[in-house]
Amino acid sequence: MAEEVHAEMVANVAKIVVAEGDAVEAGATLVILESMKMEIPVLTEGPGTVAAIKVAEGDVIQEGDLIAVIA
Repeated sequence: MAEEVHAEMVANVAKIVVAEGDAVEAGATLVILESMKMEIPVLTEGPGTVAAIKVAEGDVIQEGDLIAVIA
């Protein structure tokens, strides 16, 4: 079953750490968000393969926006 990773807050996408097709372990950092001058890593809950990255560096995302899909 695919895991959808959603934003928990309004933030800027500072850096994308993984690419589509990458294998990731549970707790791996997918992207780093920047909000109020703080960097917030977005982590996976479980292991899998990055099926899709739905954001780009520099994007402003809203709470609930889809960031990535892990298959």
